[in-house]
Amino acid sequence: MGQRLFSLDVFRGMTIFFMIVVNTPGSWNYVYAPLQHAKWDGCTPTDLVFPFFMFIVGVSMAISFKKYEAISKNDWIKKAVSRGIKIIIIGLLLNWYPFFTKNIADLRVFGVLQRIGLSFLIAGLIVAYIRVRYLWSAIALLLLGYWAILLSIGKDGLSLEGNLVRTLDLYLIGENHIYKGYGIPFDPEGLLSTLPAVGTILIGFIAGKKIANTASVLLNINWLSTFGVIFIILGLIWSLIGFPINKPIWSSSYVLYTAGMAMVMLSVLMWVIDIKGYHRWTYVFNAFGKNPLITFILSGILVKTASLIKIGDLKLFNWLYINVYQVIFGDYLGSLVFALSVVMFIWLIAWWMDRRGIIVKV
Repeated sequence: MGQRLFSLDVFRGMTIFFMIVVNTPGSWNYVYAPLQHAKWDGCTPTDLVFPFFMFIVGVSMAISFKKYEAISKNDWIKKAVSRGIKIIIIGLLLNWYPFFTKNIADLRVFGVLQRIGLSFLIAGLIVAYIRVRYLWSAIALLLLGYWAILLSIGKDGLSLEGNLVRTLDLYLIGENHIYKGYGIPFDPEGLLSTLPAVGTILIGFIAGKKIANTASVLLNINWLSTFGVIFIILGLIWSLIGFPINKPIWSSSYVLYTAGMAMVMLSVLMWVIDIKGYHRWTYVFNAFGKNPLITFILSGILVKTASLIKIGDLKLFNWLYINVYQVIFGDYLGSLVFALSVVMFIWLIAWWMDRRGIIVKV
């Protein structure tokens, strides 16, 4: 990479910032539409956040992988497997926390960190054994194969009740260990849907290799924006001809559409930050970008710890929202301001770490 690209840290930090915002509203009853996930098919701005992070994980993987190419493939494999397993374990522990209030017999197995860890592990092994020029074929195989698997039982394979992601998780994991936020046991970070999520990371990896091997930022911007638009169009076409854009099952059209959006967003940030030099507005995101995983983990710990504190019959966060934020700002704005307050509290920790040069790597 010819020069330090500040846009990469900013992009990474923006995804963590918005992941925390959408996960910590003052009240789930009062959330602005763009900050809600699509009920099933479709894609809201919130549905872009997680795949954007998976994409930038792939970009970061490519830059990291470059250091190992001249040393040893085995060292890279050890790193990918070790880091993936550590992230999965942290995700499980976060699901279980606070340990004394949850029975392990009802522990949810999957989650955001588990999806990141498992996808990183699988993608890391793929890039270790497959040359970059063949990665597009591997991505096509993953996305087309996933489509064929889901449709192997007919149109019901794309429904909430009948999709094979749910069926496989119920068979292997059991109902007690699966997310139930959809009204029935179904996990949006399930085992089978990890396959297309690996595709998201691999697209990011290819983009990262291009960025690392091209000294010209303008050429990178042109490449990212061109392929980004192509992927967006392909994702929309695929959605129209039978595989709707759908986050819960991480559909193949969703992979292409969101990866394309991520490429376009990254190209815009490169232009604004690395070419035009507009840096001042980025500091909040940059601090998150230096320690993305640890700040996300801390946000989860904060919310769960606060839930243990009660004022009267209300949990601490509920009391604060009802008696402070809702009173001052109203229902919806109060819920958003509350989420921004939480994210800024976490930012203070990220800022403190950044000022002292503390980088926590899993």
